[in-house]
Amino acid sequence: MELTDDLLLRYSRHILLPDVGVDGQARICDAAVLVVGAGGLGCPVVLYLGAAGVGRLLLADGDTVDLTNLQRQIGHATAAIGENKAASLARSVRAINPEIDVQPIGQALANTALLEAVAAVDLVVDASDNFATRHAVNRACVALGKPLVSGAAIGFSGQLAVFDSRLDGTPCYHCLFPDHVDEPELRCAEAGVFSPLVGIVGAMQAMEALKYLARVGEPLIGRLLLWDGLRADARVMKVPRDPACPVCGPAAFQAG
Repeated sequence: MELTDDLLLRYSRHILLPDVGVDGQARICDAAVLVVGAGGLGCPVVLYLGAAGVGRLLLADGDTVDLTNLQRQIGHATAAIGENKAASLARSVRAINPEIDVQPIGQALANTALLEAVAAVDLVVDASDNFATRHAVNRACVALGKPLVSGAAIGFSGQLAVFDSRLDGTPCYHCLFPDHVDEPELRCAEAGVFSPLVGIVGAMQAMEALKYLARVGEPLIGRLLLWDGLRADARVMKVPRDPACPVCGPAAFQAG
């Protein structure tokens, strides 16, 4: 993409960074990203990706804005209560950057629709709030060879990882968190979540996505970042690929 004078000015603070420069910003502007979830994590992810100039954003969420969301979901206004979250968030990011293409998808993606959305982009950000969606998104990304930025937040604790199963020895989401159908999971509606936590994790997801697209720094691939908000403590763990993983292991591809 050729950056016009207006775009050079808009993205000048990125371009001033030697690691990014004009070439890195052009790669960001040429990219397409799917963000699954337009809630607590999805809001900061989308606002930062849009402001940074990601050329095409697909936002998928079948939920509607509720009063209880507004404590942390900063992409939605009070006037948007009752509106689809993807549509509300699309309007917010367009107000920040009208230069990009934003496509809201007002439904939960599954099966063929999920595969088609993943196939249409360069990178996927999972900002959902349940294991079923995370595992479905992971399977689609592995099947189509797309990088995945995954985040989660509950209470005062968050986690972040980047997956790219095309790289030898690196895990997929299932390697870290095997899919146990009967495993209970906590959600914000039951356990609560500290408002700035989703902003911290979502901003880190956006940073990892932009690093990947601009080809700068070292992505958090093969590592899991754990954030303890009560202690302001971060830990990073190395995570290998599970050779017996039914999603990204050799057996999975032989079966396919």
